Amino acid sequence: MKFDTITLLTDFGDFYPGVMKGVILKINPNVKIVDISHSVEPQNVLQAAFLLANYHRFFEKTVHVAIVDPGVGSEREAIIVEAENAFVAPNNGILTCIDKKAKFWKVDERKAAKFTKTLSSTFHGRDVFAPTAALVTLDRIEEIAEPFKGEIIRLDLFKPEVEGESIKCNAAYIDRFGNIVTDLKREFVEEMNPKGFYIKNVYFPLVEKYVDVGLHEPLALIGSFNTLEFSIRNGNASEMLGIRSGKLYLEVVL
Repeated sequence: MKFDTITLLTDFGDFYPGVMKGVILKINPNVKIVDISHSVEPQNVLQAAFLLANYHRFFEKTVHVAIVDPGVGSEREAIIVEAENAFVAPNNGILTCIDKKAKFWKVDERKAAKFTKTLSSTFHGRDVFAPTAALVTLDRIEEIAEPFKGEIIRLDLFKPEVEGESIKCNAAYIDRFGNIVTDLKREFVEEMNPKGFYIKNVYFPLVEKYVDVGLHEPLALIGSFNTLEFSIRNGNASEMLGIRSGKLYLEVVL
């Protein structure tokens, strides 16, 4: 199968993604490249897995490249997933939400790196994942990969722990507005039917939209990720509570 688009999700910031695009376009000058984000929190694999789970279905005929790779240069595998869309990523949990029934390939890093004529121990985005993605778009997977029969690493994402009226979940993503996006799915919240939640003794009533509370007041709602979010209307919930991505503890008010 041929693909006409490549998306990029990384924690690279600037410069590095541009180099990757040069490698991709040298191999396939006709492919479209879409930047999803290069501002994933450094080394935050869970955040990248959460974001990937939430955007990949909005594309067709696309190779999704997702690289947050604390183990770069180690023995961790570079993986291709072949499905309706394709995925190229390190095997470190970033592919948590990809269907287990898909076809998985293991990339031979040295074969992929022949296209850049170097194999850096710190920049596999350029030397391994970029050429791999370009070759996938051209239906040339077998040149650099073989079927993978090993274990795909999966993270504890969308798996809340409930004890009484306490919940442990993930603050999976903090957006630029300071909204705390969790991995508690809509269905889970609707089944609980809560009135609100406490985080660090601050009460967040569950509402439908931001304007249901006054300015600078806390609120909880189901956001665009279709998961529970905590916000301050026209404020920054993350800064106010001192919360970044990671485990999040909630008290439910029924």
